[in-house]
Amino acid sequence: MKQFNLFVIALGFVCFSATAQQKHYLSFRNETELRTFLDGKRATYPLISAHRGGPMKGFPENCIETFENATSYQPVIIEFDVALSKDSALVIMHDDKLDRTSNGTGQIGSYTYAELQKVRLKDDFGTVTDYKIPTLEEVLTWGKNKVLFTIDIKKGVPYSKIIAAVRKTHAENNSIIITYNANQAAEVHQLAPDLMISASARSIADVERLNTMGVPNDRIVAFVGTSAPDKAVYEYLHSKGIVCILGTMGNLDKSAAANPDKKVYYNLIADGADILSSDELAAAGKELDQYRKDKKISTPNLKIK
Repeated sequence: MKQFNLFVIALGFVCFSATAQQKHYLSFRNETELRTFLDGKRATYPLISAHRGGPMKGFPENCIETFENATSYQPVIIEFDVALSKDSALVIMHDDKLDRTSNGTGQIGSYTYAELQKVRLKDDFGTVTDYKIPTLEEVLTWGKNKVLFTIDIKKGVPYSKIIAAVRKTHAENNSIIITYNANQAAEVHQLAPDLMISASARSIADVERLNTMGVPNDRIVAFVGTSAPDKAVYEYLHSKGIVCILGTMGNLDKSAAANPDKKVYYNLIADGADILSSDELAAAGKELDQYRKDKKISTPNLKIK
């Protein structure tokens, strides 16, 4: 009997481990399928945008291992940052300096790509890992048929270089380029009319300005800020077919952590947000799981492996 009980416990552990390692992958066969998925006029599938890739203990921000880990929690959008090395390699790093996120020191732009490969990333708790700084091409290649990307760029990085990397890796089906004003959005659209663009759009006037500058609604994913806008803003954007990203990193994440019974993330989606850009992947994901279940929302683009 004792041996049987041990067998049952071992079997349960194996089953739990297998479940914990499930991957939630998003896959789009072409750009039309992606645009259909991101159509605000239809019932959208709510998502978490993992801010800086979803860092947590043992998993530093902005690295492929962390991105892969995020998919074990949720089907995700991976938001990450691109910087330039001294020899103009596109590398994934948020800060201008290496100090906070790695065992290196100094300006990232003062190191060549080869020198940066000797650096090791550390997690938010200061623990140095074995993980390296990846390149943009490595990230885009990894993400095919796994995640959506929102690609943020640091000052001095040309949009043309980002777009060239997207083209080279054939990542058009799962890439969204982040812009911060209408001029940037117009530049990206002129360079790559087929790509989706994350644009700051917190009002009707913002959308009209984007349209006036040649950016069509079916290429826009609206970032509505880091505090929930009036529901009328959501209604207007959805009427134009535009899905909305609300940034919860910061005050909204803190509010959710302080008030776990208030279903902060659930209610933000219910009020009109389609995507929550969060630092709290696990906590936000649980509430989105419940929302999808309650509203019976699914998507053929999700593959669980």
